[in-house]
Amino acid sequence: MQGRMNDPDVVVIGSGVGGGSVALKLAEAGLRVLILERGGPLPNEPELNDAEAVFMQNRYRTQEEWQHASGRRFRPGQYYFLGGHTKFYGTAMFRFRESDFAETAHEDAPSPAWPIGYADLEPHYAEAERLFGVRGLSGLDPTEPPRSGGYDHAPVPHEPLIQDMANRLEQAGLRPFPMPAAIDYGPGGACRRCGTCDAFGCRFDAKGDAETRLLSRLRGRANVEIRPHARVLRLIHDDGGRRIVAAEVDCGGATERIEAPLFVLSAGAINSALILLRSASPRCPEGLANRSGVVGRFLMNHHLTGLMGVLPSTVNDTKFPKTLSVNDFYHGIAGDPLARGNIQMLGNIQGPMIRAAYPFAPRRAADWLGRHSVDWLVMSEDPPRAENRVRLLPDGTPEITWRPADLAAHERFVRHARALLRRIGFPVVLRHSFGIESPSHQCGTVRMGTDPAASALDPLCRAHDHPNLYVVDAGCFPSSAAVNPALTVAAQALRVGAHLTQVLATGKAA
Repeated sequence: MQGRMNDPDVVVIGSGVGGGSVALKLAEAGLRVLILERGGPLPNEPELNDAEAVFMQNRYRTQEEWQHASGRRFRPGQYYFLGGHTKFYGTAMFRFRESDFAETAHEDAPSPAWPIGYADLEPHYAEAERLFGVRGLSGLDPTEPPRSGGYDHAPVPHEPLIQDMANRLEQAGLRPFPMPAAIDYGPGGACRRCGTCDAFGCRFDAKGDAETRLLSRLRGRANVEIRPHARVLRLIHDDGGRRIVAAEVDCGGATERIEAPLFVLSAGAINSALILLRSASPRCPEGLANRSGVVGRFLMNHHLTGLMGVLPSTVNDTKFPKTLSVNDFYHGIAGDPLARGNIQMLGNIQGPMIRAAYPFAPRRAADWLGRHSVDWLVMSEDPPRAENRVRLLPDGTPEITWRPADLAAHERFVRHARALLRRIGFPVVLRHSFGIESPSHQCGTVRMGTDPAASALDPLCRAHDHPNLYVVDAGCFPSSAAVNPALTVAAQALRVGAHLTQVLATGKAA
């Protein structure tokens, strides 16, 4: 980064997986790219590895408040730093299954087909895995889609207790496989197995996050500026209401107008929708890209239930447990095809995490559970419903309405998973559900499609209503699948970036 860029070719709003991937493609093509990030760099400090600081004190969580439809206010699990949410993610980098792109039946609401298929994303999945340094092993996941090649890096090996879990699952007739993880592990790697990875920041740049793997490649380039502490308030269109001409940005309390020929919005599904809604004008009274009325609607967040398998006589001293996953039930359990999803390891649950969720839990009991549990995440698809949405209240507060569909099917899957854990040796299996207050897998609020009357974006994430506006994050997802979204966001962003590079190189309109 050299000085302040006053005449960018492209403004990218957000520095996470989507924004970073698009910016990288455009910068490598020689375009002048300005990246605006509302947060700053994540400080490298001891508190990053301190569960008390991260969970009890919420040291890194945003101070802003959102509101439930009931009127109750809360501080969301949003992290605004260079690199976006990946600074605190658990490194899981799954490809969606082929079936995830097709129309899918559910008990309460169907998931629509995507306007693109798995084959459209496959080469970009491969590129994203290389960029993020994903470690894995192909050929073992029973639902694995076709691949043009294997992983460049071998999977992170199971530690003894997790290997024992894998053996027990195999003995139960399942096909566990190494979880694909973006982590710089192995000889010469930065990972020190510090024991705090999932939901913590990394002090050693070992986590394959958007800053470490994308922004680091952009820093120092003469055609790139990464501007932190620049919160985009709204986008401004021309007199005709079609082209976006500027972004209004709060830069440390001072409001600036930043102009460019092309804008890429990648602020995360909820915040991208809020920016579009906040940009309402007489020409666009419902907000930008919202002729269809879908912006802010169809919010999805996955059904997530944590299971603690308690081993009273065993201390779990695993440092990096997120090496194991199970997809045998991705298309349903025996006799119940609608109870389905993914099972994967959680990072080790510590006492302060339990006390943060259950404030009246005795410290000694919470610490004991943390030491004597093996922790799992049960994930099911959250089908899209139009009434699940984010909108702006008159005072500017975001209001979240989320009444997820298919909870009964997810509960049946959770019961099946608990019974499985008991069968492989856990005498006690406790549970905890995660809700919208931790919107780590948020998606669907600016959905793409081929029909401008039913979608906000075309299959390449360009707004139907505005030819020079792209929205490239999980907001574009028509459905949520049942695995972590980060790699699919990266793949679609690389696909969009390649498209824009070709279009702009030929001089056509974006």
